[in-house]
Amino acid sequence: MLDVTVIEDSAAAAVSLDPMRSRLLAELAAGPASAAMLAARVGLPRQKVNYHLKALERHGLVELAGERRKGNVTERLMRATAASYVISPLALAAVQPDPGRFRDQLSARWMLAVAARLVRDVGTLITGAAKARKRLATYALDGEVRFASAADRAAFVEELTQGIGALIAKYHDQDAPGGREHRIVVALHPTVKTPPAVPAIEKAPESA
Repeated sequence: MLDVTVIEDSAAAAVSLDPMRSRLLAELAAGPASAAMLAARVGLPRQKVNYHLKALERHGLVELAGERRKGNVTERLMRATAASYVISPLALAAVQPDPGRFRDQLSARWMLAVAARLVRDVGTLITGAAKARKRLATYALDGEVRFASAADRAAFVEELTQGIGALIAKYHDQDAPGGREHRIVVALHPTVKTPPAVPAIEKAPESA
């Protein structure tokens, strides 16, 4: 099972977004299960679960993990092909974001378009590398910084821009024989706050 895979086909994306099928994917990401086992967990008839599983299997979102005999019946044990899924903008090719249409480094919407392109391109590279049975050379850095003021944030952005620009100027070789271009994406945005957990309310015992 892969840690994450990218869905590029629009039909597969539509199948994965169905609430019940999404629930089945989550159940199968935890481990193989039969239609009968899943039916008990999600509260649907086994035939209905089988219908959903066949749709997921047709689009490569689940696969056969094995079979087992249960009485006179052979049960198919299914598993998810990945622990999680990301839908590529290619699934909505006609309306996918295009960061080339405008460029505003201070625009959150332009950042979103750049991030969408990143998902699309890396997803395509992963698919190609898997078919060629080759490793994909990538690098990602994820961190968090707390600024004391907006002025500090602006100074950080200025230094980051200068530093990255200097590295690009140092290592970029337009005429290198056999060289390959790489895309660099650097993003800075406020951290999304996780809402605090709501404590469970205990019911007072009923008086006799």
